[in-house]
Amino acid sequence: MTTYRCDQCGNKTRFDVYDTVARRRFEHADFAGDIEIEEEEILERTIQKVVCRWCDTPDQVIETGADR
Repeated sequence: MTTYRCDQCGNKTRFDVYDTVARRRFEHADFAGDIEIEEEEILERTIQKVVCRWCDTPDQVIETGADR
């Protein structure tokens, strides 16, 4: 997971991340119709934009690193 920081207000915790994800997942439906996702793999993820929740700017948000 990527972490972000807003250079305008200093926010490090609250962002709206707009992305597109291609994924493969194994879904198991029981006889009642309830679906449980048993496996999921992200095949591709593209970030369109990241917007700061505190000051509502996408222009000053920078990527600070990856957790994993």
